[in-house]
Amino acid sequence: MKYIHSQELIEIPEGVTVNIKARHVTVEGPRGKLSKDLSHVAVTFTKPKPNTVGVEMHHGARKNVASLRTVKSLITNLITGVTKGYLYKMRYVYAHFPINLNLEKNAETGCYDVEIRNFIGEKIVRRVSMRPGVEVVVSTAQKDELILSGNSVEDVSQSAADIQQSCRVRNKDIRKFLDGIYVSEKTHIDVEA
Repeated sequence: MKYIHSQELIEIPEGVTVNIKARHVTVEGPRGKLSKDLSHVAVTFTKPKPNTVGVEMHHGARKNVASLRTVKSLITNLITGVTKGYLYKMRYVYAHFPINLNLEKNAETGCYDVEIRNFIGEKIVRRVSMRPGVEVVVSTAQKDELILSGNSVEDVSQSAADIQQSCRVRNKDIRKFLDGIYVSEKTHIDVEA
């Protein structure tokens, strides 16, 4: 079954500008500028009212129409990133051997590198590079906590996933060895905004 016309509307808050050229979306706001290439999705962008962006599709099958909501979510995430930002808190969990973390800023790339030492008592040093635009800080308020923040939800969440996956327990019973670094909280940098 074909849907003749399907449309999703996105409200743009004040202080945020959205530019779309050849399905390449650029969002500018108080926290900075983010862009996303959506040229692989066959949708049409319109501007029905000021401060509103419409995403529409004509004669799409059910699977194609489902991509409208995806595009809407991607643009909404960009808008949230340039207004509020994203903040992930990670806690280190260990039973016996305390996990040690060192943060270094790479001179060549300008990105942070997280060094994880003494994981389950191993001598190996795990190095995880953060994505560009992701800030990493060891928490002063909470013991054994790492705070990742940035504007792009994709970069912040992927950096958190890279840290978590570098500390997977292998060749042991994972019901007993629960050691690792896990995401404990997802929130925004500017909560009041």
